[in-house]
Amino acid sequence: MTTFGFHSSHEQVHPAELLKAVTRAEQAGFDAAMSSDHFSPWSKRQGQSGFAWSWLGAALQATNLPFGVVNAPGQRYHPAIIAQAIGTLGAMYPGRFWAALGSGEASNEHITGDHWPRKELRMQRLRECVDVIRAMLEGEEVSHEGLVTVDRARLWTRPEVTPNLVGAAVSPETARWCAEWADGLITVNAPVERLREVVDAYRDAGGRGKAALQVHVSWAESDDEALAIAHDQWRSNVFSPPVPWDLETAELFDVVSENVSPAQVAESVNVSSDLGWHAARIKEYIDLGFEEIYLHHVGQEQSAYIDAFGAKVLPQLR
Repeated sequence: MTTFGFHSSHEQVHPAELLKAVTRAEQAGFDAAMSSDHFSPWSKRQGQSGFAWSWLGAALQATNLPFGVVNAPGQRYHPAIIAQAIGTLGAMYPGRFWAALGSGEASNEHITGDHWPRKELRMQRLRECVDVIRAMLEGEEVSHEGLVTVDRARLWTRPEVTPNLVGAAVSPETARWCAEWADGLITVNAPVERLREVVDAYRDAGGRGKAALQVHVSWAESDDEALAIAHDQWRSNVFSPPVPWDLETAELFDVVSENVSPAQVAESVNVSSDLGWHAARIKEYIDLGFEEIYLHHVGQEQSAYIDAFGAKVLPQLR
């Protein structure tokens, strides 16, 4: 059975309101939740960026949902610290937490003042971090010298059930690479044929575990309102890599997205007031082989969307 999750977007919603939203999502029938992990929003209009790891402890305590987070170890976060964070949440909430690991974006990582590496070095650094984190979760004392340095790091508090380390990928090439080490795959919505290529690349390379998809949606009482919400909040997110990887500030994202049209946003966000239409789009993703679907309403006000999808969309899909 497909899991339908609620995506918690820290870039757009104050963490206290986001906690209320995920609690409401559980009551409305969502099965799970996932969290972003940003230092900076994608736009000044979004206007938030709470610390995900503090919030995750509160959210896991406030609900019975399983949770995941998308994290980029290696620059802003030392991998031993992420291993400790994963291990502690896994110990407190057995079987309810996973972490997706990716190579990151300059908008979050530039704050250290360190050089932002080119893509192939970020991938190499990520793999080193994955190996460090996994070894520490398995109880090893780790020392490592490479693109990251670790000196005699050991987890004294470890989970009985080791949380999954999931690979985050937006291209078939990265998905294929993730299959070497990941316990599952997560990607973000794209044209159906592109998503099929990503999933197939992971599976064909021997990728194990579940395939998950984060889906951006915009719903309101009218199509015009749904499109206006998407254009206001998500027009800085329509660019293909390497743009989202390499821009450093929300102000830069706002400048480059100044002339993005509503129609362009609708190519990246599922925009409609028709709940049946949304259900049909999500069904297409399920048919591609995604076992977990995390729905992200790109508006800042979440309550009406949660209630509508809980009452009308999720029952259709089940």
